[in-house]
Amino acid sequence: MRLVKRSLLFPLFCIAIAPLISGAFEKGPPALAAEAAPRQQLVIIDTDIGDDIDDAFAIGLALASPELKILGITSAWGDTALRARLLDRLLCDTGRSDIPVAVGVEKHGPGEAMFSQARWAARQAEKAHPAAVDFLLEQVRQHPGEITLIGIAPLTNLAAAMERDPATFKKLKRIVIMGGSIHRGYGDPYAPNPHPDAEYNIARDVAAARAVFNAGVPLTVMPLDATQLKLDEMKRQQLFTESTNLTDDLALLYLQWAEGFRQQTPILYDDVAVAYAIDPAMCPASPMRIEIDDKGFTRAVSGAANSSVCLNSDSDRFFNFYMPRLMQQKLAGSCAKLP
Repeated sequence: MRLVKRSLLFPLFCIAIAPLISGAFEKGPPALAAEAAPRQQLVIIDTDIGDDIDDAFAIGLALASPELKILGITSAWGDTALRARLLDRLLCDTGRSDIPVAVGVEKHGPGEAMFSQARWAARQAEKAHPAAVDFLLEQVRQHPGEITLIGIAPLTNLAAAMERDPATFKKLKRIVIMGGSIHRGYGDPYAPNPHPDAEYNIARDVAAARAVFNAGVPLTVMPLDATQLKLDEMKRQQLFTESTNLTDDLALLYLQWAEGFRQQTPILYDDVAVAYAIDPAMCPASPMRIEIDDKGFTRAVSGAANSSVCLNSDSDRFFNFYMPRLMQQKLAGSCAKLP
């Protein structure tokens, strides 16, 4: 009799649990579902936005890249307070006022570039900002071993943070910078140049650059050799006629830069560093030991590597990656401008 009851109950049991089993398979195992959503990289961007135009385009790329979670942006070199106002306006216009802006160490030096986009920045109201060094160190304490620091400016803020608290600074996951010139100088994007240049971001603050190169934090360098990619007229027209909040801001900033620098074609030096931080395949890097002389020249020497350096990038691959992102960033905000 017990055998008969079991034979009758088993089919009923199977019928009862079938929907539960089916639902479980439809949803998938919890671990696999969690793996389906890739984790965003935590980044802080250090920029001297407002002089050359490539910083603004590089920030635009970062804003348009869902792979990045931007913890904050720090202004670097020169009039860092006005640069912070420029960042405030750009972030507000693009619906990203949630991203903190911090004011960096104000430092000036010979050969400093002109703040070409100062008029655009000055129409944004002033407000209080945290100090960049304090902000950077606090974020590293909160996220040890997780933050990528993207440096697209002279390295003054980075060196100051390391001097303030070297133990905390070394808990950065990695640093990615645009800086240096190994074989090719300015205006020489294709053929090797026997006389590389003292690149701007390194030469403006040599002591800071040396400190960062020897900080013991994994460092990837995008020098002039790999970053002289030109935003030609056809690409500019395609981008500026898209007319999103981001592209409209970039168009106005471009016009002020073109007037101030007496140039027409931007070179996207800093944008290559941001692209690499998103996808290292954009500019494969190799271990290298770099030493910096007193004039800011970066020399490849023998010895244990202190950085990884990309010496060549694929222009077509870069722009196929870059253009759709800037054109598809549709977020919008509304910022009150000063008269």
